[in-house]
Amino acid sequence: MTAHHPNLKTLIVDDNQFMISLTKNILKKLEIAPPLEACDGATALQRLDGAAVDVVVCDLNMPGMDGIEFLRHLANRDKRPAVILSSGEAKGVLETAARLGRAHGLRILGTVPKPMTREPLEALLEKLVTGEEATPRPTSARLTPEEIRRGLQGDAVELVFQPKVSVSDREVVGVETLLRWNDPVRGPISPNAVVPVAEECGLINDLTEAVFRKAMVQCGAWRAEGLDFKVAVNVSLDNLDQLDFPEFIVATAEAAGVDPSSLMLEVTESRLMDDITAPLEILTRLRMKGVGLSIDDYGTGASTMQQLKRIPFTELMIDREFVAGATDDDEARTMLISAVRLGKDLDLTVVAEGVETEAEWDLVASLGVDVVQGYYVAKPMPAEALQGWLHDWRGERN
Repeated sequence: MTAHHPNLKTLIVDDNQFMISLTKNILKKLEIAPPLEACDGATALQRLDGAAVDVVVCDLNMPGMDGIEFLRHLANRDKRPAVILSSGEAKGVLETAARLGRAHGLRILGTVPKPMTREPLEALLEKLVTGEEATPRPTSARLTPEEIRRGLQGDAVELVFQPKVSVSDREVVGVETLLRWNDPVRGPISPNAVVPVAEECGLINDLTEAVFRKAMVQCGAWRAEGLDFKVAVNVSLDNLDQLDFPEFIVATAEAAGVDPSSLMLEVTESRLMDDITAPLEILTRLRMKGVGLSIDDYGTGASTMQQLKRIPFTELMIDREFVAGATDDDEARTMLISAVRLGKDLDLTVVAEGVETEAEWDLVASLGVDVVQGYYVAKPMPAEALQGWLHDWRGERN
């Protein structure tokens, strides 16, 4: 590691004492404090009840509560350490477990095949101590409908923005608007604990409108400062049953001094649209008004091909899952190539999400991806930080 971190608190979860000893020896060589130990998931949860832990190194196949079940229980906790998965199972099983952990909302740093070796574990731990874990992570405990109503009235909605950069000339072509929820009682709350509840209890329209109004005010302020790029906002499928939704979008944008052609609405293919009639009318009318439409998290939903065939999308966003590992995994690369080719064949702007390394940038660039978004470019940031970041990105600061 570039710097030793003796205060890093670790927990090893494994039923094989030899593997525990091997991992402990590696941590000792990295000058990390002696870890806690657990022989299965249930014991690990007990350890977490009694001690603060930064990262769990977890096996998959264990008697009692195995690693997969442990991830599910860990995801239900307010305080959740980062996770490194290590197993002797086939690579596909290990990667699937990592995807499952991320789907639970856990911070999965990566995977290490057994037997454990120093270099990959060292790299993942360095990723932890230099990444966003340096700041408190929002809790994922779901809000109640009443808490959401109170938060909407009390202005709990906050926004951050992540730049989207053209591959060909590295120019900033847009930003994605991302929700942050600052509960007056609980503090920062993960969007994953807010949006599903809002959809279930009929508050998603109020939430989307609050986000969109704030995004347009900020977009108008950027226009006044001479910054001209597209602003993307996520919309739920549940927003697409309001037949006056296009009028709201256009009127709100124009009131803030934003042309509809500067907007991109990102629709996540989270589930199949049971009744396509209203959504198809709404999305088609939005396109007629000049609003761009993006299919977000491409490849992670059940209705990919149907959505692309039915709806006049202008942009395809390839999910991080298909970018991660594609530099050295033939199967992941094949799926990434297929997604890019499909987007190109349909004449869509192809965006690669979650690009974190120069190698990933080089790969997606070689495949013909148009736009990149991810930590390699920039983390999501408050609006007031964007100008400074732009100067740095463009090399305009001394």
